[in-house]
Amino acid sequence: MKVSCEPVTEAGPAERELLLAGGEALRRGDWGEARERFEGALQECETPEALEGLGMAAQWLVDRETQFAALERAYRLYRERPSPRDAARVAIQIARDYRTFRGETAIATGWLQRARDLLSNEKPASEHGWLALCEAEIAHAEGRLPARELTSTAVDLGRLLSDADLEMTALALDGLVLVNEGKVAEGMRRLDGSAAAIVGGDVQDLSAIAHACCYLIFACERVSDFDRAGQWCERLAEFCERYASKPLFSVCRTHYAGVLMFRGLWPQAEQELRLAAPELETNSAGMAGDASVRLAELRRRQGRIAEAQEIFAGVEHHPDGRLGLARVALDRGDYRAAADHAEQYLRQVGNGARTRRVAGLGVQACAFAALGEADRAQDALDELKGIAADVDTEPLRASALAAEGVTASAAGDLLRARHALEDAVTLYARSGMPYECAVTRVELARVLAASGRTDEANTLTARATDALEQLGVVFKLPPAEGASLGLTGRELEVLALVADGLTDPQIAQRLVISEHTVHRHVSNILIKLSCSSRAAAVKRAASAGAI
Repeated sequence: MKVSCEPVTEAGPAERELLLAGGEALRRGDWGEARERFEGALQECETPEALEGLGMAAQWLVDRETQFAALERAYRLYRERPSPRDAARVAIQIARDYRTFRGETAIATGWLQRARDLLSNEKPASEHGWLALCEAEIAHAEGRLPARELTSTAVDLGRLLSDADLEMTALALDGLVLVNEGKVAEGMRRLDGSAAAIVGGDVQDLSAIAHACCYLIFACERVSDFDRAGQWCERLAEFCERYASKPLFSVCRTHYAGVLMFRGLWPQAEQELRLAAPELETNSAGMAGDASVRLAELRRRQGRIAEAQEIFAGVEHHPDGRLGLARVALDRGDYRAAADHAEQYLRQVGNGARTRRVAGLGVQACAFAALGEADRAQDALDELKGIAADVDTEPLRASALAAEGVTASAAGDLLRARHALEDAVTLYARSGMPYECAVTRVELARVLAASGRTDEANTLTARATDALEQLGVVFKLPPAEGASLGLTGRELEVLALVADGLTDPQIAQRLVISEHTVHRHVSNILIKLSCSSRAAAVKRAASAGAI
C-alpha cells in the first residue's frame, strides 16, 4: 500500500523536498535514507505525510516502537485535517501491522472498523480495495467464506482505478483462496498471472510484491507443489536480502523449511527454522506460530515424540498445532485423542478450506478405523477422496490412498488395502516425499504380514526402516519413557503374550480383540523396535526389562 508523500500546503519548500526524497527512497527500498529524509521533514514541520513515511521506513528497519508511534500519530493528524481517505489508509496499515507483528487480531479488527467508517461516504478509491484485501486476509486465515468476495472486490477496484499494485496483490490472494477451496488449477492461474506481472515490473510497491510472493508460496506448500514453492522461496529470499527485510525473510525461511522437510532434507530444514524462529518471535509475533509448528512436525517425523508434543501443545491455538497433536496421538496409538484433536482442527479450518482439511481427514479416518468406528472412518475417507479427486495433485491423491489403505486394513479388506497402499507408495515416491513413502511402506508391510506374506513384509519393513534411518528418524524414545522402548501399554501386553508362546488367535481371545488387531500390534512392535522377527523383538524387550 503506497504512502502518501505528496507535498502539503502547510509545508515549506525544504520539507516538500524532503518528503519527495523520502518517498523516492521508500520506492527503491533504501530504508535508512527514507527514515533520514522523513525525520528531517518532521524537524521542519510535523505533518501526517512525514509521520506516515517514517512509520513505513521503521517497519522495514524493524523499529516497532517508532513504527507504531509514527503511524498512530499520522492517523490522528489526518483525522484533524480532516482527510478521511488518508486516515483510512493509515488505519488499514496499522491493522495489518498489529496482526502481523504483534499477533493482536482484536486490535487489528478495531482499526479496520475505523477505516470502514471513514470510507463509508467516500467515492471508490484504492483504499477501499486495500481494506477489502486486509479483511480478506483475516477471513482466509480464520476459514470464513467471505474471503473470496472480498478478494474479488479488491481485484475489480484495482482494475477500475488502474492500480496495478492493488490488482496484482489481490489477484494473488484470490488465487490462494481458490487453492484453499480446492480449485487449484484456477487458483494457480491467478497466482501465476500475479507473479508474471511482478517479474515484468508492473508492480512497483515493494510491500505488494512481497505479499504476492508469499501468497504463491503458501499455495504451493498447501498442495505440495514443492518444485514451484522452492523456486519462489529462493526468489523471495533474494528479495528480502536485497531490501534488508528481516521479518519477511524469516517468513520465507519458515515456508522454505516446510518445503525442505517434505523433500526429506531435514538438516537443512532445521537450520532454516532455527534462523527464522528467533526473528519471528521478536519482531512478528503473529507469524511465530508457523515456525513452531514446522519445528514440532520435524521433531515428530524424527521420532522425538515427547519434544514434538510439548511444542505442539504450546501452539495448540494454531490450527496446525492442533493437527500436530492429532498426529502425535495417532503415532502413540491413542486413537480417541487423535480423533478428538482432528475434529477440533477441522472445526478450526472450516468446511470451505478444502485443501487444509486433507491432513485432518487423513488422521480422522485412521483413528476411527483403529477404534472400530467404521462408519465414521468411511465418512472422513469419502470427504478426503472427494477433495483429492477435485484437486487432482499426486501428493493429495497419495494421501487419500494411504488413508484408504489403513481404513480397509482395519475393516479386514486386505486386498483393497494392499492395492491402495501400493498405489500410495508409487505416488509418494514420484512426488519426492521420502518420509511419507517410507511410513506408507510400513503400513503395506503390515497388510502383507496379515495376509500371510511374511517374507515380503519383512523385506518391505527392512527397506522402510533403512529409508527412515537415512532420513534421521530416531527409533529409540528419550530415557524418560523408561523401559517401554516406546511401546504402548497394549503393545507391551501383546509382546508379553508372544513371549509366553501364545499364537495370534490365542492372544486375540485372551485380550478380547480381533486377530487382525493383534497382527497390527505385532507389526507396530517390530517397526518400533527395528526387529525383523517376533523372537528378536522379545529378546530386545526382555534385555531392556520391558517384559
